[in-house]
Amino acid sequence: MMMSNRTMMFAAAVAALGSLLAGAPLRAQEEGGGIAVQASHADIRDLQSLQRGARNFMNYCSGCHSIQYLRYNRMAQDLQIPPEDLPPNLMFTSNKPFDTIVSAMPEDAATWFGKQPPDLSLMARARGADYIYSFLKGFYVDAARPWGVNNVYLPNVAMPHVLASLQGLQKPVFKNEPDASGNAHMVLSGTEMMTPGSMKAEEYDRFVRDLTNFLDYAAEPIKAKRETLGVFITLFLLAGLALAWLLKKEYWKDVH
Repeated sequence: MMMSNRTMMFAAAVAALGSLLAGAPLRAQEEGGGIAVQASHADIRDLQSLQRGARNFMNYCSGCHSIQYLRYNRMAQDLQIPPEDLPPNLMFTSNKPFDTIVSAMPEDAATWFGKQPPDLSLMARARGADYIYSFLKGFYVDAARPWGVNNVYLPNVAMPHVLASLQGLQKPVFKNEPDASGNAHMVLSGTEMMTPGSMKAEEYDRFVRDLTNFLDYAAEPIKAKRETLGVFITLFLLAGLALAWLLKKEYWKDVH
């Protein structure tokens, strides 16, 4: 049977979406030179983690990066942050709770960094929470770079390591690996700590996980409610299917 054009277009769209979703972790891995991203274990239902992540973002990231699709009052409502705590602790570029969250970075930042620091509103949806978590742990010392650092997961990164005082400084680790011709050459395989920061490794991991969790929330504030609603809808449909099956058996029990 021939499929209609509309059916074929729908099937192609579904296939393309599946390829896109399946390919997101691979892109992150390819950008890291084959080094797999680390699992963030982010949980957008962890309210305390989200609150800490909001604090971390506003204090360490909002000077350069915006999340322009999220408003302060929406964030306060979702994360159960008292409105009176917003201005002194989380609002550094506005005094209006209904404003969107934008950075204080001027337009000539592109001259300083080589490019304008990106808006992070949809970064978690574009790259995935695991990529963000790994990226924030992947900086290492590289004297050849303008800011003195590079990143395992984004080679030749234009961003300085703004969390270096917390994490410390890492050095790159290389290994010999044969190329297609069988000739050995050095490839980046990871990092190891060179100079400790103010946080222990597990403390920094939690700091970055909280920040990642917040960016995952910011990318889709309705995500937790959507997933919860999806479970109820699925259960409702399954219950309806069971009732329909029982009804069918009842109607057809005398038909031979």
